[in-house]
Formats: sequence, C-alpha cells, structure tokens
Amino acid sequence: QVQLVESGGGSVQPGGSLRLSCAASGDPYGFNCLGWFRRAPGREREAVATVYVGTGITYYADSVKGRFTISQDGDRNRVYLQMNSLKPEDTAMYYCAAGYRVPEPLDQRHYTSWGQGTQVTVSS
Repeated sequence: QVQLVESGGGSVQPGGSLRLSCAASGDPYGFNCLGWFRRAPGREREAVATVYVGTGITYYADSVKGRFTISQDGDRNRVYLQMNSLKPEDTAMYYCAAGYRVPEPLDQRHYTSWGQGTQVTVSS
C-alpha cells in the first residue's frame, strides 16, 4: 500500500510558475512509476507527466512539453512538478499517482494509488 500527499498548489497569473510536490510513503517496493495527472472542471482526468523512479525516464503530455518538468528526489520517495509559463487552461486539480510495472506511463488505468489532489488556478 502506498500513500501519496500532494502540496504546492495555488493561484497564479498567466505566465507564472508553480512547483508541486508529492511525498510517497508506505511500501517502498509498491511502485516504480510516479506521475502527475489533472482534472479540469467539466473534463476528464488526463495525464500530465510521469517518471520511472528507477531509471529517471520521463514522459509528458503534448500540452505541457517544454513548460513542465517532472523530477524526483534521490531517495525516490518524492516527486516534483515544476510548472512554468502557466496558462488558464492549466487550471485543474492536480493528482499524484503511483503504479507498479506500468506498461504505458501516461495511461492512468495502470496507476493503483492516488493522492487527494492539489488545486492549481491560473487566472488574471
């Protein structure tokens, strides 16, 4: 069992930056992939960025490439999402998720543990 706690959300103007953090606890061998997903009002949850914690290989949704960066701590129990050049369409609840043997890193169906989410609002 893996527990995930997100932090770092908030309100920012377009063009601004935020850094989200996700702390994982519980079974240290219960996951090898951590990811960020988001759900905007009236829309389905979608992938943002994921990382294989062992290799550091990262994956990004096309909508955030070049603006967002996912990274992890050396102890593989914390993952970050640096969000730059934020746009109003990035407004959403952002969720951290953990999965094990995830064949498709951007497919949320493979993730078995989820955090409660942290709200990001981009507005002028």
